[in-house]
Amino acid sequence: MDYLSSIKAPINSELSDFIALFNDALSHEDGMLCNALNHIRQRGGKRMRPMLILLMAKNFGKVTKVTQHAAVGLELLHTASLIHDDVVDESNQRRGQASVNATYNNKVAVLVGDYVLSTALLHVSFTGSEMIVRHLAQLGQTLSDGEILQLSNIDSTDISEEVYYDVIKRKTAALFEECAAIGALSTGASDDAVADAALFGQHLGMMFQIRDDIFDYYNDDTIGKPTGNDMVEGKLTLPVIYAVNSSGDGTMAALARKVKEGSATADEIAELVEFAKAKGGIDYAERKMEEYHALAKKFIDRWVDDDALKLAFSSYLDFVILRKS
Repeated sequence: MDYLSSIKAPINSELSDFIALFNDALSHEDGMLCNALNHIRQRGGKRMRPMLILLMAKNFGKVTKVTQHAAVGLELLHTASLIHDDVVDESNQRRGQASVNATYNNKVAVLVGDYVLSTALLHVSFTGSEMIVRHLAQLGQTLSDGEILQLSNIDSTDISEEVYYDVIKRKTAALFEECAAIGALSTGASDDAVADAALFGQHLGMMFQIRDDIFDYYNDDTIGKPTGNDMVEGKLTLPVIYAVNSSGDGTMAALARKVKEGSATADEIAELVEFAKAKGGIDYAERKMEEYHALAKKFIDRWVDDDALKLAFSSYLDFVILRKS
């Protein structure tokens, strides 16, 4: 099944308008900044988050200029956070393409990220909605909070599934949560509808990050990062956390702590990757995704009546679980 086509079907025209507005927001006449923004535009991706905003707005009313500017603001905030994350993580690639810091340097990347963040604030101000501005500002706080929590967790000797969920809730799920909430808010939807939309986005975001983390256990150049890359950066994700905690294997627990300390060798990381697979870590993570899928589906059952939108939302959930990159 072509999930992306089903997702886009009810919002094709609105998505084209979003892309035009987003590309315009990332245009500049200055030489270096112009080139850096062009570099960012070229890696536009699948537009999963803007599509969620547009679908949610269409479900509760219609896509307006308020919706579009909010969508651009959110996507620019996300873009800025990724640029800064790559500097923090010293990453040379983002989804298989050279990162801004790798193409230029850290100083340029930080400044470009700041420019993109300021542009996000400008666009969200065009909504004229104090509530939407507040949601975006709180999202920025939450994303930064998640990054700092992740860094502080690396220094902890605990191998905690609870902390893992807390980190991804703030780092990834919060973004989907706000996309869904702001999409509904842009139409004047009820508080009850906005709250349920936000919860749908949170469940969706948890699924999205778990799937992303599973990719780290397989070698595929299309994903844009080598196997075990998260562990190279000192991050333990759900498959290995589950495998270590459920097996009670002291040797593997010690290796996992070496990962967090940043002292694990490439061979030790490879050993942990294989251990996580052998001890059911991938299967466990996939079961967790299915649990979030079931929770998210409750929103569709309650709030989505239009058949095309029902298919779009269902396809969105299925795509997040089944995607290959």
